[in-house]
Amino acid sequence: MKALDVVIMAAGKGTRMKSSMPKVLHRLAGKALVQHVIDTARTLKARHTIVITGHGADQVEPALLSANPNDKLQFARQMPQLGTGHAVQQTVPLLADDAVVVVLSGDVPLTQADTLQALIDLCDGKQLALLTIAFDDPTGYGRIVRSPSGQVHAIVEHKDANDEQRAINEVYSGIMAVPAKLLKPWLARLDNNNAQQEFYLTDVVKFAESDGVPVVAHKIKDVAQVAGVNSPTQLAELERTFQLRQAQAFMADGVRIIDPARFDVRGTLTCGQDVEIDVNCIFQGNVSLGHGVKIGANCVIANCVIEAGAVIHPFTHIDGEKLGVTVGEGALIGPFARLRPGAQLAAEVHIGNFVEVKNSTMAKGSKANHLAYLGDATVGERVNYGAGSITANYDGANKHRTVIEADVHVGSNCVLVAPVTIGAGGTVGGGSTITKSTEAGALSVARGKQVSIANYKRPEKKPKA
Repeated sequence: MKALDVVIMAAGKGTRMKSSMPKVLHRLAGKALVQHVIDTARTLKARHTIVITGHGADQVEPALLSANPNDKLQFARQMPQLGTGHAVQQTVPLLADDAVVVVLSGDVPLTQADTLQALIDLCDGKQLALLTIAFDDPTGYGRIVRSPSGQVHAIVEHKDANDEQRAINEVYSGIMAVPAKLLKPWLARLDNNNAQQEFYLTDVVKFAESDGVPVVAHKIKDVAQVAGVNSPTQLAELERTFQLRQAQAFMADGVRIIDPARFDVRGTLTCGQDVEIDVNCIFQGNVSLGHGVKIGANCVIANCVIEAGAVIHPFTHIDGEKLGVTVGEGALIGPFARLRPGAQLAAEVHIGNFVEVKNSTMAKGSKANHLAYLGDATVGERVNYGAGSITANYDGANKHRTVIEADVHVGSNCVLVAPVTIGAGGTVGGGSTITKSTEAGALSVARGKQVSIANYKRPEKKPKA
């Protein structure tokens, strides 16, 4: 096995994106386009991953270093951009002769690792291997010109091709595998004597032929694997292709997705048996759904674990960010609920409509069914938390914790001013503002005395003069 070095071309401006953001940082399925390519290189166990930057390098390089802290990414600057061959020339000082080099594009995100491995195997450390595909309309692509025996003879760029060559529908994908010890001298021989006055990487084919090095092609049929992104429209089309393939893979494993055209995973989703997912749901970060979980329509769920049998009703928003969220077995969440980082809900907890939970634990069987806020709270078993009640956890400078012990009943429209503990089995009367801890089993009421004035007459407006 030869060492593998991956070169990713990511220096282009992306004019048709009509954006101040470098094209390769635009997102597909929640990740930068170039990040998909870097992840594929990691799957291939590349020794080195070299990213060629240019336009927007001051944005691209820090973004990739931040997103890949455990990878030893290397960067080569291409300034100015004078073609694909000129781009790869910038990597020569970083390439060792013992490597097979795979050249990829940072705006072609969906090439699969097994496809690239087949290309690497075809290269075999001694041949130039090209990834090719046949298009019904090959306009704009370099044509694969073969000899009568079928051997690849040349790649001719569209603008340099004659009518006969333009009739060829097999095209070069922009992806190749080549031994570094052959590639480096070929790069040194490139010139820009062509219609574009650019240094074409594809010219290495004619150098291989003149040096007696076989040029072979791995031809695939899957267009999505070689599809690049040059405009917002193409990005949207590729997003739907990617999401539909994910949906089909989940359904093949038994997940019931009501409409695979309205399903998005922008991270990692794992599902147990008999999971059901309604329309327009978005999964971000790392999400785990246990056996029999049901996700209602129009939910956004990120960075959480939802255990077996839980039901997430429609329009619920869950995002654990770095702290995570856990929803226990058989819990009922929503509709219109919000679970924020640090929400840890045990089995059979109920969180109803317009209830927000942040950095709080709720023990088995506790309920907050309507219009409530629980922040920085520890809630015991079988607590009933009334509509309109809140924990006042922030004093303007610091956060404080509220403890609600088992079997407490909190009435409607209460304010629990932290730090405070409501003793086990206690009751808080509706409308109370509790500022001191309460004894177990106590009824606590803290509100102004009701005054009723009989036959009260409201003020009347004076007539205008």
